[in-house]
Amino acid sequence: MKTFALAFVGLALSACMPPSWGANALLHPTRHVSTREPDRPFDAVEWAGEGVKLEGWWFHTTSPRRATLVYLHGVSDNRGSSVGIADHFVPVGFDVVSYDSRAHGESTGDACTYGYWEKVDLARVLDRLPPGPVVVMGTSLGGAVALQAAAKDARISAVVAVAPFSDLRTVASERAPFFASRGNLDDAFRLAEAEAHFRVDEVSPVAAAPHIRVPVLLVHGDADQETPYAHSKRIFAALGGPKRLITIAGGGHRGGFTPATWREVDAWIDGALAHPAPPASSRSGGR
Repeated sequence: MKTFALAFVGLALSACMPPSWGANALLHPTRHVSTREPDRPFDAVEWAGEGVKLEGWWFHTTSPRRATLVYLHGVSDNRGSSVGIADHFVPVGFDVVSYDSRAHGESTGDACTYGYWEKVDLARVLDRLPPGPVVVMGTSLGGAVALQAAAKDARISAVVAVAPFSDLRTVASERAPFFASRGNLDDAFRLAEAEAHFRVDEVSPVAAAPHIRVPVLLVHGDADQETPYAHSKRIFAALGGPKRLITIAGGGHRGGFTPATWREVDAWIDGALAHPAPPASSRSGGR
């Protein structure tokens, strides 16, 4: 899977080239169309997001349905990375929904906004799901989107966020080379905001965290060199509801899930579904 860091490679250029280079790298991650075809049956589905069309898959369990799991991929990735997720969860009673995020894969949209508009896209997908619990599981960018959405959308029953970033401005600054000035980055952000109609400082899972009341599981490798482990620690400290942080010793950004990690994740999801959070007053997924 392409990692979150790829979106910020061009920021290095902003130290010696116009800020448009940095803005372009931030907003326009490389597209990769899935070449993986699931072995198990699925429905090909097109969801209407917020001004975009989202191409995805819907895997239906043949067991009694316990919940729907929505999987959100990372930057420059696509729904192909959900194949293993479906293989893991469908046999044990989960429908699994996955889709190419805006500006990724075969979905439309030209700009990635790291959760600002993506959480609204997710709300549109949730509009079409059947009644019942919904677990949103995301990796990197996807985990950050899941957290931002859970602060606003009461239809989300639980979140599993793997290697999420705590806020966009911090992680972008960490990716920049030492010779890129604060002014370079600020100029790139301003151009990106104007082009994609979003606010960089509103892209912040750590700011969303105190407003999340459903159970949240964070999973992060303590040797992650792309989105450092400290990001999940900041989010964990800010969470106001039920929470757990699983640390993968020596794990990098690309995962490192072991069978033991999966057992912990599965047990946590079982517990979250067995003890749902009280209903919230808001049920909308607006921005």
